[in-house]
Amino acid sequence: MQLSARNQLQGKITNVEKGTVMANIKIEVTEPNTITAIITKESAEKLGLAEGDDVTAVIKSTEVIIGK
Repeated sequence: MQLSARNQLQGKITNVEKGTVMANIKIEVTEPNTITAIITKESAEKLGLAEGDDVTAVIKSTEVIIGK
């Protein structure tokens, strides 16, 4: 499946919990092992980002779409 969205992470479903209306799907992500983030220079400088730093990547989105 090809999509224009670039924030795609491949993985395997490890748990499915179905409620009355919603379903909670746990996905173990294995690839890609590198995430590329494009941020402003001001933000990079304010955070003092440098190679070797431990960070957390947060993907902003209003929804997660699952394709199979």
